Amino acid sequence: MAKTDEDNKGLQPIADIDRMIHEPARFMIMAYLYVVEGADFLFLMRQTGLTKGNLSSHMSKLEAAGYVAIRKEFVDKIPRTLLSLTGKGRKAFDEYRQNMKQVLDSLDGKGADRG
Repeated sequence: MAKTDEDNKGLQPIADIDRMIHEPARFMIMAYLYVVEGADFLFLMRQTGLTKGNLSSHMSKLEAAGYVAIRKEFVDKIPRTLLSLTGKGRKAFDEYRQNMKQVLDSLDGKGADRG
């Protein structure tokens, strides 16, 4: 059965998916930071299961994209790294969620006749 323009219209948002967020580790980081005001590095490391090096690398990429703010401080002479979404990061994650929802909703029932 040939694809119609109507079939493809629902999948168009795939082209608009933010690849910076779509990578699984960065998606986890963004999702955790989306639901909290901020988190420290060790909390995110435990929640995501990423190593220090992996988390640091992904955080640097998200910071370079302007999606995450990284603040370093000392608490009782112990260094602490605090992470939070920027306004740009929150907006990008909202758009990502909306695009993914649109793509997934467009698939409703499409495969039901394939047995």
